[in-house]
Amino acid sequence: MAARAHPISQAGYAPEFVGGVLDDALTHRSRVYGIVGLQGSGKSTLAAQMAALAQTRGLSVVVLSIDDVYLGRRERLHLGHSVHPLLATRGAPGTHDVALACATIDSLIAGEPTALPRFDKIADRRLPPSRWIKVAGKPDLIVFEGWFLKVPPEEPDALIEPLNALERDADPHGIWRAYCNRALAGYAPLWERIDRLLFLQGPGFEIVLDWRWQQEAALQAAHPRRSAMSRASVDRFVLFFERVSRQALRTLPVIADRTIRIDAARRPIAP
Repeated sequence: MAARAHPISQAGYAPEFVGGVLDDALTHRSRVYGIVGLQGSGKSTLAAQMAALAQTRGLSVVVLSIDDVYLGRRERLHLGHSVHPLLATRGAPGTHDVALACATIDSLIAGEPTALPRFDKIADRRLPPSRWIKVAGKPDLIVFEGWFLKVPPEEPDALIEPLNALERDADPHGIWRAYCNRALAGYAPLWERIDRLLFLQGPGFEIVLDWRWQQEAALQAAHPRRSAMSRASVDRFVLFFERVSRQALRTLPVIADRTIRIDAARRPIAP
């Protein structure tokens, strides 16, 4: 018998699928519900739909992304100068403000007035606090999404051989990948705040290139007067994520509380 699928379109996931995920979070009394999946897998779409559906039920949901807490450009340039040039590029473990993420989540859980950090990807900078979204009161649920939530470090021996052209040409001595691998352990305090984790399991890393380009095209369409990344830039940018993404695909099916397989069209497939 063929598997049943809930397709994702420009309008997002099917309402019954979104409702099922929201119910999963509420049934398990999650304060912080994590959604993890490789770049372009539909995490942000799903989180936004959960928040909208919750509102129709009289509930409040706050959505926070790991992308919201990138280090600022100045801090990354400092890492690029003091550790390795590749750390000036946002994205890989070690380029986020873990303390800011933890403080934001703790403030929301405590019901304190909270400003949600935001990052401008086109400008490649964190927005000033004056432009952060203000939240008053305690939300019924926090949805926290990101591409490498709870991914563990690799064994050091696995880092010896370069995985792709970026590592071979720009990190021949393995300094950057070793730093990022060690940095993964530093996210543990943030991961501990996630009560339940959903993994949107894509068909493999190879699809990320197309998914990420679709994201960039959508970003450019939403901001036609600004310049997003070119296809060539996206192709190179994705290489920054390959190693940890492959580690995610290996480990998250066991680590996540719930795993939903999705196909190349981002259709969640029920077994």
